[in-house]
Amino acid sequence: MTADTIASHWNDVNARIARAAPRGGVTLVAVGKTHPPEALRALATCGARAFGENYVQEALAKQAALADLPLEWHAIGPLQSNKAREVARHFDWLQTLDRARLIEPLARHRDAAVAPLNVLIQVNVDDETSKSGCAPDEISQLADLVAAEPALRLRGLMAIPAPLDPDRRRAAFRRMRALFEALAASHAGIDTLSMGMSDDFEPAIAEGATMVRVGSALFGARRQG
Repeated sequence: MTADTIASHWNDVNARIARAAPRGGVTLVAVGKTHPPEALRALATCGARAFGENYVQEALAKQAALADLPLEWHAIGPLQSNKAREVARHFDWLQTLDRARLIEPLARHRDAAVAPLNVLIQVNVDDETSKSGCAPDEISQLADLVAAEPALRLRGLMAIPAPLDPDRRRAAFRRMRALFEALAASHAGIDTLSMGMSDDFEPAIAEGATMVRVGSALFGARRQG
């Protein structure tokens, strides 16, 4: 995909977000999964600053290639315990915290000289057996554990609803909004509800998303490895 095409997609997605959220307040995270550093650089030239990556090793290679740019990196894939060190040291956000045993290594490996790692708790809102995320009734315990770590900063929730029909998808977004509001009532600094991707970010915004993760609508279809 050419730089001009990427720029056109960037403008289109931002226009759609502006229509869905006329008052603003929505952060666009560009998902670069499988796409080369050159594509991310082209998008950064358009003004993109937040980039999400599913795989830690792929992200580290891109970070090295784009080290001259002031980018914000989000880990958005399921996190294995053996990757906690790399995420703590090389990312600004972890959007997929879903179990307690990840918290200690994330906090331990975060450099005290840099800002705390921003953390979102991933919720398996549709109770899919094949999908990562904690159960809704586990949010409170995880939130307390994250909030107790000075090296981590609890920011909110993230979800990937099941690919259901639009009405059921919106119902899942509404459930996430309710969980988000309950978390905000019990913890200070909760300001981020990450939900919505290329095919559903507009209804997600309508139901309260403050952050959307968009890949194919910006970069085109994922490249096959």
